[in-house]
Amino acid sequence: MGKAISGFAGFCAVRAFLVLLALVGLCEGMLPRPVRGMPRPISGTVSPRRPIIEDPLLAQARQAIRGPGPTEKVFNVLKYGADASGKKDSSTSFIKAWSDACHWKGKSRLLIPRGNFLLGEVVFQGKCAGRDAKVVEIQGILKALTDPSLFPQDYWILFELIDRIIIIGSGILDGQGASVWKYSDCNINSNCQRMPISLKFNMVKNAIVNKLSSVNSKGFHVGVTNSNNIRLYNIRISAPAKSPNTDGIHISKSNKIMIAKGVIKTGDDCISMIQGSTNIKIQKVFCGPGHGISIGSLGKYQNEADVRGITVRNCTLTGTENGVRIKTWPDSPPSAASNLIFRDIVMKNVKNPIIIDQEYNHHNNKKIISSRVKITDVYYENIMGTSMSPIAISLVCSKQFPCERVHFNNINLRYVGLPQSGPITSTCLNTKAVVVGRVQMPRVCK
Repeated sequence: MGKAISGFAGFCAVRAFLVLLALVGLCEGMLPRPVRGMPRPISGTVSPRRPIIEDPLLAQARQAIRGPGPTEKVFNVLKYGADASGKKDSSTSFIKAWSDACHWKGKSRLLIPRGNFLLGEVVFQGKCAGRDAKVVEIQGILKALTDPSLFPQDYWILFELIDRIIIIGSGILDGQGASVWKYSDCNINSNCQRMPISLKFNMVKNAIVNKLSSVNSKGFHVGVTNSNNIRLYNIRISAPAKSPNTDGIHISKSNKIMIAKGVIKTGDDCISMIQGSTNIKIQKVFCGPGHGISIGSLGKYQNEADVRGITVRNCTLTGTENGVRIKTWPDSPPSAASNLIFRDIVMKNVKNPIIIDQEYNHHNNKKIISSRVKITDVYYENIMGTSMSPIAISLVCSKQFPCERVHFNNINLRYVGLPQSGPITSTCLNTKAVVVGRVQMPRVCK
C-alpha cells in the first residue's frame, strides 16, 4: 500500500512537471518575436520609453490662451493713448506699446482689449529681448483707414524680423476693402497696383496665430514671405465672392508653414502658394466662395525658387471657381514644382475640381510659348464630390517640359452642372497619368 502511494505520488509529480513545461512554452509563445535584423534585447534590461517632448512654442501658446502668467508683464495699448471708440487713428499708440513689450527682457504681452481701433500702417518689428516668445492678444476690432494713399507699402499690419511670436484672441481685422475694390483692376491686369495686405509676416521665425479673423481686406488677407515655421490655426477669413484679389492666405519664399482648421470665404484664391514655398501643410480647411487652393501662379519672374513638398488634405471646397489648381505662366523662366499631394478632398459644386494650367493668363490672339516650369510627382488621392463642369480633370502641361508622374487614386466626381449632356470626363495635354486606383470616369489622360 505504501509503495502504491509512493508510485502514485511520483506519477503526479512527473505530470505536474510536464504541465509546468507546457505553460512555460505557452507563455514564451505570447512574447513578441524579435524582428529579423533587429538586435535582441539584453537579458535583464528593459527598453526605456522615449520621453514625450512638447514643442515649447506650442506649450507657451496654450499657457498664453489661459491668460497672463504671474511673471508676465502686460502692455495695454489703452495706457499708451489708443482710442477704443474707433474715432481717431491709434497707430502710434500701438507701435509704442509694441516697442516696450518687444524690448522687455522677461515674458511680455501686448494687449489690445475689446473696442474699436482705427489704424493706418502699423509695423511690429524686432529684434526683441528675452528668450520667451512675445504674445500679442487681440480682443478688439481693428479697422483700417479707408484712404489707400495712406498705405505706401504693400501691407496694413506687418510683423517683421521677429523670432518667436504668439498671436491669439478672438479679435477681428477689418480692412474696410469695399472702399477701394472699385479702383482695383487686378482681375484683368496682371501688373496692377496691389492693395495692402491686411496682415503680413516678413522674415519671421517660429510663430503661432490662433483664432484671428480677417474681413473685407483691401488686398490679400494674410501674407507670409521669407519666413520659417509659421502655424496658422482656426483662422476665419471673409470677403464677398466678387471682391478682387482678396486671396485668403498667400505664401512665398517660406518654409514649414502649417494651416489648419480654417474657414476661408473670399473673392480670389483661398490659399495661394508661389515661388519658394516649401514644406507646406494644409489640413481641415473649408474653402468657398473663392478660386480654390492654388499652387501658383509660377514662372512670372526671373530666378524664381522652386516649389516642393506641399500637402493639402482633409479639406472641403464649396462653390469655388477651381478646386485644387497648379498654374504657371507660358514663356516662363525655368523652375520646378514637385512632390505635391492632394488627398482626402471633398468638392461640392466646384467648377474645375482638378486642374493643371501651364498656359495661365495667355491671350488667344498670341502664339503660346511653352512654360519652362517643370511639374513632377503630383498625387491626387481620395477626391470625391460634385463638379459643375463635365470636364472634372483638366491637365494642360508644357509641351517643352511635360508633366511627369501625375498619380490618380480613388477619384469619384459627379457632374451636376447644366445642361447635363454627356458623361463626366477629363482632358489632358502633354502629360501621362498614372492611375493606381479606382477613377470614376471613362478615361484619365490615356
